[in-house]
Amino acid sequence: MANRLMCKTLGAACLGLSMAWSAPAAFALADIIETPARPTDLAPENLLNDATRTGDRIVAVGERGHIIYSDDEGETWVQGEVPVSVTLTGIDFGSETHGWAVGHSGVVLHTEDAGATWSLQLDGIRAAALAIESREEQIAAMEERIEGAPESEKSDLEWALDDLYFALENLQADLDVGPVNPLLDVWFENENRGFVVGAYGMFLRTTDGGETWKDWAPRIENRQNFHLNGITRVTGGALVVVGEAGQIHVSVDGGETFERRESPYEGSLFGVIGTGQVNEVLAFGLRGNMLFSTDLGKSWRMIPNSAGATLNDGAVAKDGRITLVGNGGAVLLSTDRAETFRENFRSDRDGVMSVVPISGTDLLLVGEGGVKITDARGKNLQ
Repeated sequence: MANRLMCKTLGAACLGLSMAWSAPAAFALADIIETPARPTDLAPENLLNDATRTGDRIVAVGERGHIIYSDDEGETWVQGEVPVSVTLTGIDFGSETHGWAVGHSGVVLHTEDAGATWSLQLDGIRAAALAIESREEQIAAMEERIEGAPESEKSDLEWALDDLYFALENLQADLDVGPVNPLLDVWFENENRGFVVGAYGMFLRTTDGGETWKDWAPRIENRQNFHLNGITRVTGGALVVVGEAGQIHVSVDGGETFERRESPYEGSLFGVIGTGQVNEVLAFGLRGNMLFSTDLGKSWRMIPNSAGATLNDGAVAKDGRITLVGNGGAVLLSTDRAETFRENFRSDRDGVMSVVPISGTDLLLVGEGGVKITDARGKNLQ
């Protein structure tokens, strides 16, 4: 189970291995896209990668296509009906009943009943085809631009054209292997408009609830196609995307355009949240690095963290408490608006992938050990 967790959080190494799979392995991936998740009473005890609240319900997603939901703050769980058996990595709701989950093999799932039943909207084959079509359009536009450009500009434009050809070749190679690249996070504004992000710069947008998708990767500065690991909207309305190599992209126009921000950390960022205050951003990731901004990433402050555990997710409670969770059972708590964090480690040391604040100061954690109900420091209450 630990290896599966590493594939979620340390994507570069695992994704590199995925590209070395043989053709028969690709056919196996197609099989699990077409195989419904098997019902099991053990789903709440197995690896879960993300959880969120929608109304009074909490919904969590994890390995083998497991999606479970609880209407009593995590005391009991029901398994949803899911048409795939791939590992699921992210979940978000655009309304109380309409939600989307994403995962390995480029799958996007949709529910209209708050997580009880799900349908497949997109897979890696179709996602790759969208990206290939987009790159071909970019190449045609760049070739036309080079023809009319002055000699002083042609050299830089030709380098950019080479990058586009390289990206196109990689996408075509991926398509030949099969739907191997995972989507890693999802965010929806409402029942129609949302985004998904993932490995090798995958970035897609829909404006019709997932009926159709458009490749959005050309909208951000990511010529190396680094992994995009997280997306969220912070108080004030800005969208923030974070990823590999310290990437931070910010949109103040609802995702139509993005600006890349300078980052004080060049390693992987796995998650990003708002603090509840306008324009405040808290990004976090590898080796416990935490970056805090009060101006949408125009300036940053590194938050001290001696624990050093990779951080995967975070949440803000109604009373303003900020909790970050990560590998090795890390549970970090701030009661002073991200000025400082108190570091705690759960006794089981299981990796924690996501956190949802529940009643009082208690937490619902999901991760390697399934669901845990804990106090504010991550100590089990049951």
